[in-house]
Amino acid sequence: MENLMGLLRIHVIRGVNLAVRDVCSSDPDVVVKMGKQKLKTRVVKKNINPEWNDDLTLSIVDPKLPVLIRVYDKDTFSLDDKMGDAEFDISQFIEVVKMRLDNLPSGTIIRKIQPNRENCLAEESCIVWANGKVVQNLFLRLRHVETGEVELQLEWIDIPGSRGL
Repeated sequence: MENLMGLLRIHVIRGVNLAVRDVCSSDPDVVVKMGKQKLKTRVVKKNINPEWNDDLTLSIVDPKLPVLIRVYDKDTFSLDDKMGDAEFDISQFIEVVKMRLDNLPSGTIIRKIQPNRENCLAEESCIVWANGKVVQNLFLRLRHVETGEVELQLEWIDIPGSRGL
């Protein structure tokens, strides 16, 4: 607990145009990893445009570690098929959270992050003040696969008694 900085809530919203891994569809789920932590969404059956709307929460000790997401097609009688992966870094999000902003109009864009060769962003990602907190919306293009994107939203949660930011 003494090294814990806080929690990162990752709202896994949806997948778009994911790869087909079964006969004519897929049964996708998302695995999120950071360091030794590993969390998983539920499986959405027979859908290449799934809506998970699942919240996964990581304990942040080292904000320099990348967050890795992997999409799999759930199979009953064999190993799950890979449907791509993406990685993102939370350092700019953490920088904005550290600003301790307050009383901004909801919807205020604080920072914009452009897609480039070093990140998996499919489009510009905005860090926004929304309903009294800092959130970041991400649309990630999956790598190592023919098609697919995943939409996420990040939110920081302070923990009383943690070392904080």
